[in-house]
Amino acid sequence: MIETFSWIGVAVVVLIAFGLYLSWTAGRLDRLHARTDATRASLDATLLRRASVAQEVATSGVLDPAASIVLYEAAHAARQAEEEQREVAESELSQALRAVFGEPAQVEAVRAAPGGVEAADELAAAVRRVPMARRFYNDAVRAARALRRHRKVRWFRLAGHAPRPLAFEMDDEPPLALADRAA
Repeated sequence: MIETFSWIGVAVVVLIAFGLYLSWTAGRLDRLHARTDATRASLDATLLRRASVAQEVATSGVLDPAASIVLYEAAHAARQAEEEQREVAESELSQALRAVFGEPAQVEAVRAAPGGVEAADELAAAVRRVPMARRFYNDAVRAARALRRHRKVRWFRLAGHAPRPLAFEMDDEPPLALADRAA
C-alpha cells in the first residue's frame, strides 16, 4: 500500500514538473511573440521615417525635377502600400534611392542647397537604420518559428491562436553615396 502511494506521489510530481515545463515553454513563446510584435512596430516606424524623409527631400527643391518625381512616387507608394504589397513597395523605394543617390555628386549637390546638409544627413541616417530594424525583426521571427516547430508546442497547442510570424524580405541595400555619408 505504501509502495502504491509512493508511485502515485512520484507520478504527481512528474506531472507537476511536466506541467511547469509546458507553462514555462508557453510563456517563452508568448514573450517571443511579444518581441516579434515590438520589432515589427519598430521596423514599420523605421520604414515610415525613411519614406517620409525621402518625400521631404523630393519636395524640397534640392533635386532635379526627374529625380524628385521618381523619389516622391516611390516614397508615396511605400507609405500607401497595403500589407501584402509592402515588401515590394519598400524595395522599389530602395531602388529609387539608389538611382537618385547613386553618385556622390548628387549627394553633394543636395548638401550644397540651403537646408541640404540636414536633409542629406537625416536621409542617410534613415536609410542606415532600415537594414538593422529588418534584421532585428527577422531574428525575432526566426526564434519564434523555431520554438513553434518543437513537437511539444505543436502537440499541446502552446501557440494558441497566435498567427505564425512571417519574415519581412525586401531590398534594403542603401545607396553607396548615402552609406558612405552615414558612416
